[in-house]
Amino acid sequence: MRSFQFSIFVLIFTWAVLAQSVPPQAKPDFVQGMSALERGDYTRAIQALEKARQLAPETSDVADRLVSAYLQAGELSQALRLGREATAKWPDDADAHHFLGLAYFKEGDLEDALGELQRAEQVRPNEFGVHYDMGLLWLAAQEYSDAARELESALKFHSNDAVAHLLLGRAYQNSNRTLEAIEQFRSVLRVAPQTPLAHYHLGFAYASLGQNQKAIAEYEKEVARAPGDPEVQYQLGRTLLESGDLKAALQHLHRAAELNPQNPDAAYDLGKALLSEGATEQGERVLQKAATLNPSDPSPHYLLARALAKMGHQQEAETEMQRFSELKKSQASIGGMATGRAH
Repeated sequence: MRSFQFSIFVLIFTWAVLAQSVPPQAKPDFVQGMSALERGDYTRAIQALEKARQLAPETSDVADRLVSAYLQAGELSQALRLGREATAKWPDDADAHHFLGLAYFKEGDLEDALGELQRAEQVRPNEFGVHYDMGLLWLAAQEYSDAARELESALKFHSNDAVAHLLLGRAYQNSNRTLEAIEQFRSVLRVAPQTPLAHYHLGFAYASLGQNQKAIAEYEKEVARAPGDPEVQYQLGRTLLESGDLKAALQHLHRAAELNPQNPDAAYDLGKALLSEGATEQGERVLQKAATLNPSDPSPHYLLARALAKMGHQQEAETEMQRFSELKKSQASIGGMATGRAH
């Protein structure tokens, strides 16, 4: 899954509200720390918030924001240590459980992350950020129905959040609820037309319905916004190839392969397009790379057999066709699909 920021990294804290709970002697350091945190100066934020914590050790808001600072600075051991201390000291502090949950997630401990966020949700059920981050965690766990439920809840409290709509669309798309996904992606573009990947995901949804011309139009808009994104270039090239626009497909597939030389799908489709254009030798070289990048995929070997036969290398072509048949049988024996591609 593409990376998205958690709510604590994108929401601006209301200092006036938070500072009300901070004792006067700690307030200057607290405000200085929060200002540095907003600027992304995590070293200064941590220094100031550590001072504030020493001056106000019984104030949960100070402790929580210090955990957040360590988390955003990538100092997970400190975030985890302080987060555990905070949840033990203030068991009904939703922010403490929330930030500790995110620290667990960053560490790769999904089970404990979900447990802490669920506790935060119990304490404070009507908060956008908790539901939003729960949705992100469920997406990472590929539990798309759970992700959709949490993101739907988040949008009840912040209906115009473009990224929440985008993530909900992804959850729907991965749950085979494509028409609902399209509505979410359209909502993103209504709320914030410049949202990264909005046109990409809308195009992907259209392509999954076989509406290739609509998909191409959306992919082209995303390419215009982010020409250096290899996945967008690849999906546009692949869809153009499926639609029969060989010249345009080659342009974008070449670019996708340049931007991400390790993508076996881009290499495969580029090789396939080159064969269709009649550039057999070049296509054969690219397909050899595709086979190397994904040794368990039978599809490149099928096209390699055709290319080598056309080049007059009959024995090598027979070897590739034999390899294709072996890989198909191997996939079938473990319950996999022989190939997801049309040759």
